[in-house]
Amino acid sequence: MRIKRIIKKFLPKIALNWYHFVLALVSKWLYGYPSNRMVVVGVTGTNGKSTVVNLIAKILNGAGLKTGWTSTVNFNDGSKQWLNNKKMTMLGRFQLQKLLKKMFKNGCSAVVVETSSEGIEQYRHLGINYDLVLITNLTPEHIESHGSFENYKKAKGKLFFHLSRSKKKKVSQIENLGVDLGLGEYLPKLSVVNMNCKHADYFLQFATERKYGFSLEQLGYDNKNNLDFIYRAEDISIGVSGSEFKLKGVGFKLKLLGKFNVENAVAAISASNALGIGLNVCRQALEKVDLIAGRMEFIPAKNFKVLVDYAPEVESLKSLYNFINSTLDIKGKVIHILGSCGGGRDKSRRSVLGGLAARNAEVIIVTNEDPYDENPTEIIDQVARGAEDLIETGCSKSRVYKILDRRQAIRKGLGLASDNDLVLITGKGSEQFMCVAEGCKVKWDDRKVVAEELERLGKK
Repeated sequence: MRIKRIIKKFLPKIALNWYHFVLALVSKWLYGYPSNRMVVVGVTGTNGKSTVVNLIAKILNGAGLKTGWTSTVNFNDGSKQWLNNKKMTMLGRFQLQKLLKKMFKNGCSAVVVETSSEGIEQYRHLGINYDLVLITNLTPEHIESHGSFENYKKAKGKLFFHLSRSKKKKVSQIENLGVDLGLGEYLPKLSVVNMNCKHADYFLQFATERKYGFSLEQLGYDNKNNLDFIYRAEDISIGVSGSEFKLKGVGFKLKLLGKFNVENAVAAISASNALGIGLNVCRQALEKVDLIAGRMEFIPAKNFKVLVDYAPEVESLKSLYNFINSTLDIKGKVIHILGSCGGGRDKSRRSVLGGLAARNAEVIIVTNEDPYDENPTEIIDQVARGAEDLIETGCSKSRVYKILDRRQAIRKGLGLASDNDLVLITGKGSEQFMCVAEGCKVKWDDRKVVAEELERLGKK
């Protein structure tokens, strides 16, 4: 880790780019180009990527395609599944190629890869021969690291360009397929785009054999990009125990909560159906999904609710609060425990996150998240400032606490909770580590800490 930091610090950007590029070429050669022998789906976007990865994988497995996957939440190599313990959305080139090869050796005929913009900028996608690429949505994120939103968008676009330039695979190359997808002798290159994203046209401009859109709304879209089909969800019903909707006349029931998970499900169905998987197979697979770890996960507690969710950025937190305010019947107060990531990541969103909490929660506890090499107290102060500014102007009556130790912050929030309250804990979800100074990682899991503190307080 120290060597990597030295390389990044002293190498000029052009040399660093060549360093990443060469590693990408060497890694795929070293591990024998494993992605050429499996159906590969890439999922990118700002929000919902990990959920969509997991849902596509569940559908493909349900269709008889043994499937491995990589995501911010978890990994599956076709033999076992484990939580992501790397603190990376997209693994480094050698780790990723090694895992792909392991999936192939374990008999996988398909793989789903969560593909991040920062991973793309470091050429981690270069050694992967994708067959389908899906974008969930696009909102401002990682602006500091990319330099601008336009650069962030272009980084995502590089994945679609890579797809358009990748060599097509013969179906006979997929050694463990065992299922007739009805796609012909060669696997076509497919793109799937969220039509409710205002940047949809940008991603549809890249040349692929077939293009698909998905939507939760009726669009006056003129099909100028020659879309093969737009999957539109209809008759959407959102409840406290799940959601229902129809797609092409087929009824779907989800145990996953919130309208955003309906959108995630429609994205997964669209990609799977584009690959030749029937809608009834999709329906049966999705009905079995109870939970995505650390995403809208309720932790059992006495007389009040505890909800752990990732929601690290503004739009995801807005969606989460929309669900809480419109669907959950919270008769008591909302106690929100949150922080923001350090390491120069999206500093501008810190005060906005605090402001969102102040508009929706009666009690706000700002705490440590992943400070990396930044001063964690300064990060906390910046988040809290967003809430305090609203309080000073009379736009909020929230009480704000600043507690550096995350365990103590969670203990404080649970201790303040009484009947019918909601304790909301965001920013980490099921992440297994907290990243601190000098590249160190502290073992962590919000869900386990909550369970331990509830036990300690006698509120479990």
